[in-house]
Amino acid sequence: MKVNVHAVNFTVDRKLVDFINERLAKLEKFYDKVVSSDVFLKVEKTSEKENKIVEVKIHVPGDDFMVKKQCKTFEEAIEVSAESLERLLIKRKEKIRAHI
Repeated sequence: MKVNVHAVNFTVDRKLVDFINERLAKLEKFYDKVVSSDVFLKVEKTSEKENKIVEVKIHVPGDDFMVKKQCKTFEEAIEVSAESLERLLIKRKEKIRAHI
């Protein structure tokens, strides 16, 4: 799966990109037809601690899944997003199996 990481208004370090690639690669265990994903990293300028926003868009044949999470760190947001996507992909796989 191809993972595109887009950092909005800041530069992202290699360690975070590697973490994102590693975590999203695990999604292929749940649904092997994932084509690519786009990850958008944003920092909201507020006084709140939870100002890191992660949007993950997964491209699957015939569909796209989008998850947006806001947390204290990008790692936490990626983890929560990946868990949500796992549930979505499992649901998608079961739906397709039901139609066969």
